[in-house]
Amino acid sequence: MKYLSILLLLLFTSSAIAGSEQHNTSGSNTAIEGGYTSTANTTYESGSSSNSTTTNSSTSNVKSAPPSAGAPSYNSMTQDVCAVGVSLGVQTFGIGISGGKHAIDKNCERLKLARILNDFGMKVAAVAILCQDERVFESMIQAGTPCPIDGKIGKDAQALWSKYDHERPDYTTYVKRMEDRKKADEEMQAKITAELDAMDKAKAIEDAKLNNAKKMKEWKHPR
Repeated sequence: MKYLSILLLLLFTSSAIAGSEQHNTSGSNTAIEGGYTSTANTTYESGSSSNSTTTNSSTSNVKSAPPSAGAPSYNSMTQDVCAVGVSLGVQTFGIGISGGKHAIDKNCERLKLARILNDFGMKVAAVAILCQDERVFESMIQAGTPCPIDGKIGKDAQALWSKYDHERPDYTTYVKRMEDRKKADEEMQAKITAELDAMDKAKAIEDAKLNNAKKMKEWKHPR
């Protein structure tokens, strides 16, 4: 009878091997494991029975950052090229983007062109191309040696720049400076006007006092 009970226990006992499921995406690794189920049925000789069921399930989700986006490198081919490399990379958790390009350095080009023109003896032309930079243009004006325009230099160039001021490289800065100067002149003129009005009022009061004193004197000592 003992062996019969063991045989029945083996026949009515079943177990499930745990299943494993895994999902991989960029920046995420999700593993779902579980489904452990174990059932045991025991029947005793007297007709009583015992049932036992155990279930176990687990889920894990592991997130990791994707590889960083590397910005490409851009270099000038020779030393005599006024081009600089510009690159940019942006990295987020799920995606990375990078790119690059060449950019022309205008100031570098002006310096090289001015140097070549000067070597060829074209000094006015060299100055003219440097004057395309508003900082150079302003410094030339401040020094009393305006930049060349339409073949004119000196006072003739100054007259043309005054006539066609919209062609100045520093036109925006120039207009703002003129507006600031006009505002300052108006404030100064208003201050001077107020001071003159105050002086006129003070003089009028003083004249009125003198007239009153003169009338009082005449009233006390009539002729």
